[in-house]
Amino acid sequence: MFEGLENRFAVVTGASSGIGLATVGRLLDSGARVLAMSRTLGDLHALQSQYGEQLRWTKGDVTQSADLLALADLASQSGPIDFLVPNAGIAELAEGLESTVFARQWAANGAGALNTLSVLRPHLAKPASVVFIGTFLSQVTFPGLAAYIASKSALKSHAKTLAVELAADGIRINIVSPGPTATAIWSTLGLPESQLSAVAERVSQRLLPGQFLEPDAIADATLFLLSPASRGLFGQDLIVDNGYTLQ
Repeated sequence: MFEGLENRFAVVTGASSGIGLATVGRLLDSGARVLAMSRTLGDLHALQSQYGEQLRWTKGDVTQSADLLALADLASQSGPIDFLVPNAGIAELAEGLESTVFARQWAANGAGALNTLSVLRPHLAKPASVVFIGTFLSQVTFPGLAAYIASKSALKSHAKTLAVELAADGIRINIVSPGPTATAIWSTLGLPESQLSAVAERVSQRLLPGQFLEPDAIADATLFLLSPASRGLFGQDLIVDNGYTLQ
């Protein structure tokens, strides 16, 4: 339970699984009203059954301008947006020189997140808090994920500048950069299960607790940055990675 979130209004994209779903759950537990957007309902149906009208869901893709405009229309019906988490994103393995892969990942991870803020900005409260989702990989490297890392790193740089530009409007912007987290995004990389398990084992050996983060750990960090407890933080990148980047 996070203080200062009761009866506030939050919008979360990419909300049907993983970090997005965990963030929605934490917001609801803290008393916030949530408008969630994702391409499928996924595991949100259980939260809808539990929280009723406290949670609203709409189908949408952040790479589609019409879907973002529809999201803004729905958000305007629930009052000013206190908290925004543009979480939707994708990951795809490819060689670093494969430019079409970068275009796809930037469309979701970078432009999709930034366009979400742009479209919803007229509906933000004053003050409002925005948390973008980056990646710990912007501090290191990982073969095959150059396009993913580049898209998230560009988003982080853009978000830091926006934190300066929008502060005078009462909009506080920060970034959470998750480390290796047990979410479905791993299964979308296209690796065989045996190879995926081998990669996960190597990564785990570098983590100080010896295991992947759970999505709730990232959600907790996100809610901290959304909440009044972090009111003095602007443009910060909170790396939550179980110590991966320390070694």
